[in-house]
Amino acid sequence: MTSLIEKIRAAADPFGLNLVAAVPVDRYDAVVNPPYRAGALDARARSIVVIANGGGALWAALKTHAEGSPGWWNREHPLDDFTRSVIETRIVPSVREAGARCTIVFPFMNGSATLNFVELGKAAGIAGPSILGVIVHPRFGPWIAFRGALLIDQPIDAPGEARGFDPCPACAAKSCIKACPAGAIAHPLGWDIPRCLTYRIESEPDCASRCHARIACVLGPEHRYPDDELAHHQGRALAAMRPWYEKNIKPAGPRDLK
Repeated sequence: MTSLIEKIRAAADPFGLNLVAAVPVDRYDAVVNPPYRAGALDARARSIVVIANGGGALWAALKTHAEGSPGWWNREHPLDDFTRSVIETRIVPSVREAGARCTIVFPFMNGSATLNFVELGKAAGIAGPSILGVIVHPRFGPWIAFRGALLIDQPIDAPGEARGFDPCPACAAKSCIKACPAGAIAHPLGWDIPRCLTYRIESEPDCASRCHARIACVLGPEHRYPDDELAHHQGRALAAMRPWYEKNIKPAGPRDLK
């Protein structure tokens, strides 16, 4: 099914979805817990195609799209909506034209069943782990994100260039550790989520629009997201993290102690 993965890549690349790889379902299922296995979403799936973006190409494509779609930036989730539109109207038709069927899964979808995108990305060779708490790519470094997956009823084994990639243990610089103002990055412990979150909430100006540790990573600095994209992602992440901080970390006030 090499031609099918090539068709998917050809359909995805013009919109900045420039990282596409595939893994047999059995290989993915072997590394995740039962609730995240592919059969919970599509019992007929034989392979999973992972769709991701590296660098700022997806953001540039979104900006071009928004220029011709008045009001697009006023949507609650403009980037996710753009991703959904591209996958549903440009990529999925190419799969069906090749005689295959597929089930779409988005990392931002709500529901009882989903995929473990981090393990899926590693199994498919899209990305490897890092002490930053984000995935990393040999070329794009930490400037990569999962945008979707297709559960396909055809066998495809087309791993990406990051299969087995685990760069942090051998990194001599570890510049990310020094760059973090919260001291929330360490080796080999990795990302200290409560420490990071507490600093981001209580000293928001320092990390509101960018993650200093991520920017300091020695991998792929030339592919760093543009400033407006960084601010978009950081703002969304902070909004999602704040309720967890309020519930689990925030020091109790006098009223809370009554």
